[in-house]
Amino acid sequence: MMWLKLARSTRWICRHDNVVMPRPYIRSLSKGSFNLDIRVQTNQPSCPRSHLFNCHPSSILALGLQHRRTVTTDRPGWYESIAESTPVCMTEQLLVSTQQITGLPWWASIMCTTLALRTAVTLPLGIYQTIIIAKVEALQKEIAVLARQLRFEISVKAKEKGWSERTCKFHFKKNLKRIVSELYIRDNCHPFKASLLIWVQLPMWVCLSLALRNLSLGIGHVPLASDAALATGGTLWFQDLTLPDSTWIIPVSLGLINLFITEIFALRQIEPSKFQKYVTNFIRGISLVMIPVAATVPSSMSLYWLISSCVGLAHNLLLRSPRFRSVCRIPPTRSDSESPYKDIAAAFVAKYIK
Repeated sequence: MMWLKLARSTRWICRHDNVVMPRPYIRSLSKGSFNLDIRVQTNQPSCPRSHLFNCHPSSILALGLQHRRTVTTDRPGWYESIAESTPVCMTEQLLVSTQQITGLPWWASIMCTTLALRTAVTLPLGIYQTIIIAKVEALQKEIAVLARQLRFEISVKAKEKGWSERTCKFHFKKNLKRIVSELYIRDNCHPFKASLLIWVQLPMWVCLSLALRNLSLGIGHVPLASDAALATGGTLWFQDLTLPDSTWIIPVSLGLINLFITEIFALRQIEPSKFQKYVTNFIRGISLVMIPVAATVPSSMSLYWLISSCVGLAHNLLLRSPRFRSVCRIPPTRSDSESPYKDIAAAFVAKYIK
């Protein structure tokens, strides 16, 4: 048996019965430390250990050597990143502080917090959205008149310059787009502003849901008054807010409320387009999917979803009130009615019962 040392490497080579195999070697790392690779190859003949590898572990550490450590590069997924984000942590603080200040049980505190946030944040945005939609609808008559005038001017210009039909369509669309943009700027009612509600309501819904999830699972960033605060903070059939609702009362109620809200919007559409029909059917599907989802999450989350949907339904009905619309100075629209609630009930009966 003979040992060979390579001139340009720290690796030792063992020659045993004319078979050359690599020995464990020491690889240099930063700050002058060393990493010991002790991988074993069982399918080849073993070589005698040198004195260095037969040393006691404490002797190896004294020499500045350390055993190889497994380095993991696993990073938290997007869901964990959102659940541990700063907005979610702030929402947890809001929920805990509200419950501690009011002294209410957790189920009542969740209801009061949801009602306060929806009324203080989303109701004003809902009013603003309704105003923008009413202004856009009021502009449709003026846009139609200007479109007829523009079409006449384009036809006159086409005869003078010999434009083709394709060129006429190009100039018509280009100028009509410019005219509509000017009207939106004049009345400060760009349709994109009507989507402001969803851009605020959706993040708020996500933060509150994840905050309640963290507190229910005991992984929140804010300490609770007691470890069993949410476990004993329920009422009626959902005494434990950390467990899903086994009776499915809350999930089914959530799905029915969301479907009712969807149908109210669908009944309001006088002549829905294909896109509006697709959106309505999509929301109906989401409402049904939320039922089994709500049955698998802690009751604190499903309770929040149910209360939020109930408050949203109340706000939608409130925005139909003629007196409330006049107080908020919402412009009149074609779908306005002096008796909106009777009309909704009659339309609902005519569509789904008769």
